[in-house]
Amino acid sequence: MELSDALAQITEIREHICRTEVFRGCRWLSIGFSGALALLAAAIQAGCIAEPEWQLAQYLTIWIGAAALSVAAIGTEVWFRTRATQSAVARETTRLAIEQFVPCVVAGGAVTAVIVWRASEAAWMLPGLWAVIFSLGMFATHRLLPRVVFWVGMFYLACGAAALAYGSDGAALSPWVMGLTFGVGQLLLAAVFYFGQERQSA
Repeated sequence: MELSDALAQITEIREHICRTEVFRGCRWLSIGFSGALALLAAAIQAGCIAEPEWQLAQYLTIWIGAAALSVAAIGTEVWFRTRATQSAVARETTRLAIEQFVPCVVAGGAVTAVIVWRASEAAWMLPGLWAVIFSLGMFATHRLLPRVVFWVGMFYLACGAAALAYGSDGAALSPWVMGLTFGVGQLLLAAVFYFGQERQSA
């Protein structure tokens, strides 16, 4: 067997091992923070934006800002924990999780940009589309996470479908559609991480 073939097989074995590992790049606290942030953003919208369909810029500022803060908090923790670990498998598992989840973030950003710039009359669809796209990211990464994460993904999918089905009259832009979808969803995910990983490890 040639050296290149042996190295290719070693790489394949390592990737297989990583796919059977559980992602431990972040803790429940940062995920719970993102859920609390979604509830806070909903409260801010309720107090500051009376007609979100006519105040789309302010609506987007609140929710994109909340999403950016959540990504920053979770991303910072993942970066520090990955830097601190001595396990090559853990680093590879983190890389796989990021590679599988990032496309949904890019897709969500692209859909948002197109709707805002070219079809603002369809902005009521954004909360539902965000939830559906986020659920796809969770489905893509759920094999690297505790198994119950699949059902959290189903929660996001159901919320997104409901927002698309019943929100065409502007109800989808209500603050609590996003607040309950992402607030409750992220708190459920935090509970999965706590009871499925950290409590068992402790």
